[in-house]
Amino acid sequence: MVGLDNPDVELDILYEINGLAGRLPEWVRSFVSFVGEYGIPVGLVVLVGIGWLLVRRRPDAPAAVAGVLWAGGAAAVARLVNIPISEFVARPRPFVDHPDLDVLVEGKHGWSFVSDHASAAMAIAVALFLVHRVLGLIAFALALTQGFARVFVAVHYPTDVVGGFALGMAVALLLAPLAMAALTPLVRLLSNTRGLGWLAVAPAPAVASVAGQPAAPAAGTGGAGGTGRPEPHPAPSGSGLAA
Repeated sequence: MVGLDNPDVELDILYEINGLAGRLPEWVRSFVSFVGEYGIPVGLVVLVGIGWLLVRRRPDAPAAVAGVLWAGGAAAVARLVNIPISEFVARPRPFVDHPDLDVLVEGKHGWSFVSDHASAAMAIAVALFLVHRVLGLIAFALALTQGFARVFVAVHYPTDVVGGFALGMAVALLLAPLAMAALTPLVRLLSNTRGLGWLAVAPAPAVASVAGQPAAPAAGTGGAGGTGRPEPHPAPSGSGLAA
């Protein structure tokens, strides 16, 4: 296994960000620690759920839902890929080599490079962005906040976070074609079953127009005026009926 040197500039950044903790009230320190450890991951999961609700009725519902599912899958794959990477690099946590840091999250074990939190957050952000731009941008903001929080609580070096971002982005983008090729038919199949029809509901196709005429209104909508009653038609001339 190899070690990873700590450049002075990185230590300067680490101490500068972690040093903010000593100048903040205790409740702010606790809040940032909680948000970085639990709040943002939960928020990203909620975003994935919202993404599913927003895309499940789109015209491309099976592919869109598959993309949302890939957001969660990409986070899981990124964490799995990180296992051999962290074992190979074998970088100790920053507070191990620098005990004067103000550690706000206790009980952290394992290697420091790369940050699991950062890689999972960025994987979700990138995958969501491919499906829904607004949710993707929100997820990007949460991922960046996640990275800052990991340095703030002194459980990761800045390059651990940058490496996590790179890993999450690479997994989400490079494996997306393979994931979509597998997930889209699966979603389409499941959504056609009685029990899972709610998974992806594509809108019903519009009634085709005939000879350039407007499509017939749906039952119960009526014609002009929306009364729902058929419009009277004048009797044809010469029919023998009184005018």
